[in-house]
Amino acid sequence: MLKGKKILIGITGSIAAYKIPLLVRMLVKENAEVKIVMTDSARDFVSPLTLATLAKNPVLSEAFDANTGSWNSHIDLGLWADLFLIAPASANTLAKMAHGIADKYLLTVYLSVRCPVFFAPAMDVDMYQHQSTGQNIQKLKQRGHHLLAPTSGELASGLCGEGRMMEPEDILFEIRQHFKSRLLFDGKKILISAGPTYEAIDPVRFIGNHSTGKMGTELAMAFANAGARVKLVMGPTNLRVEHPSIEVFPVTTAPEMYDACLAFAAEADILVMSAAVADYRPARTEEKKIKKSAENIELKLVKNPDILKKLGEIKKRNQLLLGFALETNNELENAKQKLNTKKADMIVLNSLADAGAGFGTDTNKVVCLTKDGRQRDFALQSKRELAQNLIQYIHELTGK
Repeated sequence: MLKGKKILIGITGSIAAYKIPLLVRMLVKENAEVKIVMTDSARDFVSPLTLATLAKNPVLSEAFDANTGSWNSHIDLGLWADLFLIAPASANTLAKMAHGIADKYLLTVYLSVRCPVFFAPAMDVDMYQHQSTGQNIQKLKQRGHHLLAPTSGELASGLCGEGRMMEPEDILFEIRQHFKSRLLFDGKKILISAGPTYEAIDPVRFIGNHSTGKMGTELAMAFANAGARVKLVMGPTNLRVEHPSIEVFPVTTAPEMYDACLAFAAEADILVMSAAVADYRPARTEEKKIKKSAENIELKLVKNPDILKKLGEIKKRNQLLLGFALETNNELENAKQKLNTKKADMIVLNSLADAGAGFGTDTNKVVCLTKDGRQRDFALQSKRELAQNLIQYIHELTGK
């Protein structure tokens, strides 16, 4: 699995650095090419000579070698790597990564890489649970980086809690899984809709829903990390998606989302309609804010275009069309009806009756129904984990 893969490891100042020689040894044993950059403070915890011997490559800490006069190009190193692993990632380094600070050679390399970035935090429990650390980690995850979450256990301070770096064997497993998944959709083109739509009543009011777009953005990330090129048509949301293989097309209204999806549909191999599109919009949008004067007002609504139905009508034989259904009652019956009437290949059903599922949560629980009668239930899990499991299931069903 890892033969010929170019793994770049960045080591920062943490006692957990003592675990990295074992990881390097395991990677080399699997015939991966390993290069290492480390901060000055990391040298206090692990020997560069040990690492260089195991990696069979020199270890770099500075851009310029004062003894030889040679220049260690962070650009070339960033372009060389197939995967950049920062482990252990200290709180200080996470903060600098999140804010684009480049005061160390390792950080200039980070800002130059074009490959997937994995980071394994290691720090004391209070530092890991601090609000600022959580915000920095969230920024990096939104950027498309992969968090190798620390475990709970005994820490160097003598405390016990979260902050213990993931073990080398588990990091190796995550790296293997990454390269395994990258084979799934290499070169495929994916169209995804995500988020809500807002239908204006007047300049300050609208009809909408509570969708945040999180499930759709996690699917976009999962497909992109599996080698696909993704076009993400995104309704109004506070989420930010940054990935070199994802193009984001912001829209506001259902007609705008309809036009964008139809414009991109023909070239897509897989179409995933996860957006919560408003079914109706006001027949008339007032130019000025409606004042509170009359006791009652009537709002006339007209039906929005049905994006999933239209895509089902024009879908090519070699395309796969997935729709999402959020139900509050008669869930399976309604989802099966939607599967048939929209001519979709699969419907992903979730229910507001299930705790932890639906809008505004970090978790979800779904049932997948296919047009050939298959059903797969996915238990409650994070939306990131679910996105990975869904693309695995899609590949399992179709080989696409």
